[in-house]
Amino acid sequence: MPRSYCLEVAGDYACFTRPEMKVERVSYDVITPSATRAVFESILWKPAIKWVPTKIEVLKPIRWTSVRRNEVASKVSISNVKSAMNSGSGDLGLYVEDDRQQRAGLFLRDVKYRLHAHFEMTGKEGVHRQNYPHLVNVVQDAGEEPLHRQPNTDVKFMNMFERRAQKGQCVNQPYLGCREFSCDFKWIENPEAHPAAPINETRHLGWMLYDMDFTNPADPMPRFFNARMENGMVNIPDWNSEEVRG
Repeated sequence: MPRSYCLEVAGDYACFTRPEMKVERVSYDVITPSATRAVFESILWKPAIKWVPTKIEVLKPIRWTSVRRNEVASKVSISNVKSAMNSGSGDLGLYVEDDRQQRAGLFLRDVKYRLHAHFEMTGKEGVHRQNYPHLVNVVQDAGEEPLHRQPNTDVKFMNMFERRAQKGQCVNQPYLGCREFSCDFKWIENPEAHPAAPINETRHLGWMLYDMDFTNPADPMPRFFNARMENGMVNIPDWNSEEVRG
């Protein structure tokens, strides 16, 4: 199994929205496994691997803030999108002035976590290798061999992640639940020797969203687990364990 990696992330605000809240945005007490996975994917995402979060360490006390912000009340219609794709033109815009609404949100503030995860091989090939062979010499990290010359191995992706994490490189800016809540990240090469300790707090966090199950891509279903923070640490069960339900 590839080695486990640790990232330290910090941000001014975070919102890991509870799905049972239909109108107002209310965050979970700590970052969710799906948001943890997204942070690692923001540094390295490839079809050949999937990130598996294993542990969350809370490094700062859990604090809350209430924010009221403007949002749009609707989404672009799927039928309009399909019509535009077929005809080559169409109205896909949302007019904010006509569709604005204010919503209150209960967010986390001044957050800091240590996130632990490893990746597993999926057996899938890269989209460029399969469908866009003329791009294999273009879409790659600087200093790497062309993608079509590299077999998909653990070592290949370990080297890619470590190189990117050390340099602070990412595919997209990591964020904490909402894209406007961007975060800083730092690779912790040796977590055991790191001086920062998790908060000294134990609490039951209740049923928390683990991730979405895309076994049926046309109808993805959420899966949950009964989360508990022990001395500032949340251990994430295996996806196939009895603790994860959906």
